This record gives sequence, C-alpha cells and structure tokens, in this order.
Amino acid sequence: MPANALPQGVLSVHALPSDHHDGPWDHIIVPSGTKERLLATALLTMRHGRRLAALPGLPHGLVVMAGPPGTGKTTLGRGVAQAAARALAPQGATTYIEIDPHAFPSEMLGESQRAITRLMTDTIPELAARRPHTVVLVDEVESLAVRRSAASFETNPVDVHRATDALLAGIDSVAEHHPGVLFVTTTNFPAAIDEAFLSRADLVLHVPLPDEVTIAAILRASLRELAGLWPEVRPLAEDAALLGELASRCTGWNGRRVRKLVLAALAQRLDVALDPALLTATDLLAAADVAGAGPALSEAA
Repeated sequence: MPANALPQGVLSVHALPSDHHDGPWDHIIVPSGTKERLLATALLTMRHGRRLAALPGLPHGLVVMAGPPGTGKTTLGRGVAQAAARALAPQGATTYIEIDPHAFPSEMLGESQRAITRLMTDTIPELAARRPHTVVLVDEVESLAVRRSAASFETNPVDVHRATDALLAGIDSVAEHHPGVLFVTTTNFPAAIDEAFLSRADLVLHVPLPDEVTIAAILRASLRELAGLWPEVRPLAEDAALLGELASRCTGWNGRRVRKLVLAALAQRLDVALDPALLTATDLLAAADVAGAGPALSEAA
C-alpha cells in the first residue's frame, strides 16, 4: 500500500510471510529463552485467540517488551511477526502493521482521542479482516499509553487522559471482537506507561542489556559475518579467549553498541581501513578500550 494512501498513524502494511522480512529473527542474539517465550505467546494468541476468548479473563493479545535502548526490542517485534507468519502459513497469511505513535498527539483538545479511536475501532479491524492473522507493532508505546497518574498539567492532562482511555477501550474492543490480533509493543521507559495498559498485557517481556555470554555470542556472529567478506579474519571469530576478554570489557553495553565494536576496530588503523583482512585481536581490544572510555568522558563533561 502506498505510504500516501495509509490511514493516520499507520507507517506500513505488509503481507507475511515474505522473503523480504527474513533475517532479523535468526540474526538477533538475546538471552536464552527470550525468543522462544515471545514466539510461543504470539502463536498462542494468533492460532487460538478466538477459542481462548470464551474463557474468563480473556487474553488481550498484547505483548509489552521493555528494556534499555539498543537491546533489540524492535527487531524482535518485527522478527516474531515473520516467524509466527511462517509457522501459521498453512492456516493462511498474516497482515503485519506498523504504527507511528507520534502521529497522534495534537494541540486540538480531543483530537488525539478521536484519532486513536479511529485507529482502534476502524483502521485495525478493517486491515485485520483481510487475512486470518494480524500482528500490530507499536514502538515507543509510552507515547500513547501515557501514565495518567503522572500526567503533567503542562501537557494538558485532560487530553492525555482521554487519549489513554481511548487506547485502553480500543485494546478491549479488538480483543473482544477480533480475537487473534496480536499487538506487540516496545518501550524504553516502562515506568512512563499507564498501569491499566500494563495490566492488560498477556506478556511483559523484559529485554535486558546482554550479559557477557550474550556479548561474546554477538561478537562471534559479527566477526563471522565479516569473515564472509574477508575470510582472513575468521580465526578471530573462533578465538574463545579473545571473545571472552572483549565481552568483559564490553560489560554494560547494549547489543547495538557491541555490534558496532567490529566497525570501530576496522577504523583503528589506516591500513586496516584500506584492507579489513588485516584486522587483529589488538585492534579489537583497543577499540573496546576506546569505546568503553567514551561514556565516562561524556559524563565527566
């Protein structure tokens, strides 16, 4: 669907599974069990949501992924949509919708509420009717589900309350009338999300900063990818002692920052920048030390 034809707040709409969406699920490295739990929740909702809706305490088809920036929440959200679509392909295709939460705030009193109501009661049900399964990704959901108990008078708390009320009513309506629709949401600031929204979540998944084991795995994968272009660097990817030392120096980093370490190492020396096949363990260790000193310098400033 052309971008200029999309309803307000909808960034994109795709039919899954699609080869264009392969990659994120397999490539992202997170603590053991994270992907399995997320995918299991998605499949349960998408495959059995209609039957489960008959039970007391109906599922809301809502997943909240919370954690620091750069831990892979958005990638996980996009990846689980494709992974679930592939698993459910024998029962039909999946509609994948990305929502822009920043498209709704308005200076006009009540307009945010009306826009969110249209999204939840008109747009999403209409798109969900196209195929048997639907996944809706909402990044930075705290922009929509604002914690009403902490709303500032400077930001028009009346409109904030109304917009959050509209979102909650919409989640309830979709769960009741269109069970099987899965909302996958992400946040860097779970404390900013309304308590009633969190209480509706079937799964609140905390995506933490990677531990040393996960950091080592990310570095190994990154170096193996580099070795696909310059095979000479493959021994670095298989050097367990090196990976362990790098992981210890990268403690507290997010996954995105860890992946960029290899790029930083390639830029340590001009000859390596010209020929990445010359990359050494010393370059990687030096890059880790330089990058590790960066935040400390920023904080001191």
